[in-house]
Amino acid sequence: MSNEGIIFLLAVFSACSAWADGFTVKCGGYTMVANQGELSTINGERVTSQKITELGTNGLKVDMGLMPAKDGNNYGFEYIRRPGTETRFLNVQLLQNSMDAPKIIGSFPCKKIVD
Repeated sequence: MSNEGIIFLLAVFSACSAWADGFTVKCGGYTMVANQGELSTINGERVTSQKITELGTNGLKVDMGLMPAKDGNNYGFEYIRRPGTETRFLNVQLLQNSMDAPKIIGSFPCKKIVD
């Protein structure tokens, strides 16, 4: 297993306390499903990369990439749950090839969906 694979697995296992068995959130037109030990899915598509960071005792930041999505575009996602609150939001950026292209970014408040 490569060093990147080991680092990814360590990040997933270290974040397990922050998301127990997983969760589902609805953020604008996006539905994110995160399960322990798996890559997250957004609108039914499994992300191609994911980095998990704990924020405090119960906060969470998940950086994800979806390259390419079903529509042919590349997207970057950043899910944040602020520590000590139930505040959650999802930032979405359309990733473009040209460095000169204007950034297209959206931010969406999230609501946890009870299973």
